[in-house]
Amino acid sequence: MPLNKLTIEQAHQGLKKKEFSSADLTRDCLEQIDKKDPELDAFLNVFKKEALVQAADADKKIKAGDFSYLTGIPLAIKDNMLIEGHECTAGSKILKNYIATYDAEVVKRLRKSGAVFLGKTNMDEFAMGSSTENSAYKKTKNPWDKTRVPGGSSGGSAVAVAADMCLGALGSDTGSSVRQPASFCGVVGLKPTYGRVSRNGLVAMTSSLDQIGPITKNIKDNAILYQAIAGYDASDSTSVNKKVSIEGLDKDIKGIKIGVPEEYFIEGMDPEVQKSVEAAIAQLKKIGAKIVKVSLPLTKYALAVYQITVTSEISANLARFDGIRYGLSVDAPSLKEVYAQSKEKGLGPEAKRRIILGTFALSAGYYDQYYVQAQKLRQLIAKEFRDIFKKVDCLATPTAPSVAFKLGEKFNDPLMMYLSDIYTCPANIGGVCAISLPCGPVNNLPVGLQLIAKPFDEELLFRAGNQYEQATVWHKNKPGD
Repeated sequence: MPLNKLTIEQAHQGLKKKEFSSADLTRDCLEQIDKKDPELDAFLNVFKKEALVQAADADKKIKAGDFSYLTGIPLAIKDNMLIEGHECTAGSKILKNYIATYDAEVVKRLRKSGAVFLGKTNMDEFAMGSSTENSAYKKTKNPWDKTRVPGGSSGGSAVAVAADMCLGALGSDTGSSVRQPASFCGVVGLKPTYGRVSRNGLVAMTSSLDQIGPITKNIKDNAILYQAIAGYDASDSTSVNKKVSIEGLDKDIKGIKIGVPEEYFIEGMDPEVQKSVEAAIAQLKKIGAKIVKVSLPLTKYALAVYQITVTSEISANLARFDGIRYGLSVDAPSLKEVYAQSKEKGLGPEAKRRIILGTFALSAGYYDQYYVQAQKLRQLIAKEFRDIFKKVDCLATPTAPSVAFKLGEKFNDPLMMYLSDIYTCPANIGGVCAISLPCGPVNNLPVGLQLIAKPFDEELLFRAGNQYEQATVWHKNKPGD
């Protein structure tokens, strides 16, 4: 087996036993990038020389017996997280040639663990999108079917993992951006609880919703990568100081109550996707979980609350990209024209659309009508989740209403594109944690099962997901197998 096809856990054991080196492992990943990325377009930048230097350093640590689970493990990083000395575009022309002057906190932690950084992955501009078609640089393709999207906005990271170009990757999730591409690409993606992982060094889209999460080949790898990046960070005022644990990974789930919300199985979902998710829920029951039908009636408002919140915060956050402080700056006769022309040339249509919508929602006369009402509903949705988790331990739902759709199919219909987030954005709005894992194919395309748990109970998600994963075999398939 080529080394790039290994899981993080398998690679760690091989490195520990000196069966191969990190340099060997990294070279296999770089060769796979050379082979596959020209047709998939997952990476924006590849750090070939630097990755091999990091791998050599990791081999020295391993030889000295000073290493962690991630020492020498090649990873990919979404291009909205800062890596000192490297370009960080967030998928936008307005940040082209912007070189990061420091490491994001998650990068610092991975660097300390001895991980190898292969490069930065493609994404929807400023993480605005569900297909990675909104990138200013390239359109990433799904490795299962190159005529289809990989999902978004972390499509590049999901494709890099699914196509064995790396052993794991980081993405960011505001409403679906880790879980939906994980679903479409047949890998595992976690959205940790808001505040669990530091956002310091993450290019902000929606500050009250953004959360960095791991994308991996299986549940155990996801838990390993999550444990490395999670934890309190004094430099992030929203970071929460709570114990991070993945100790319960191998416990069975006998007696665990899993709620199935009726609002997530509605007209408009692909019937074959529904069958696949229902079969996965039946499998959870078979291995010991107690399945309970529940209702989350406010779910139907979550997407509207999400869109108003997201566009409003985008309107505020993207004001900093003014042609003066960062990135692209257009010469113009006045300061006002510098602002206007830099944004006109630097921002794509989706970014402009959301800025305009958010500015409207925050404007005098509409602020109370839209933004304030959305925040009131947001609190009610969070309360609904708190109440339901008094009755059940976690929830099982579809990750997305369909398998990966065709490239261009929804690109010119923003409303249809936004509906891709219908099952994932409630977890962000409610401030809870959620994970997507493969649960079977529809026409040889992956389907995602989403598990949702109460805030800071990622350990239960890993436990339930791991037990399900061990009871099924489809997750072991790869594109082209």
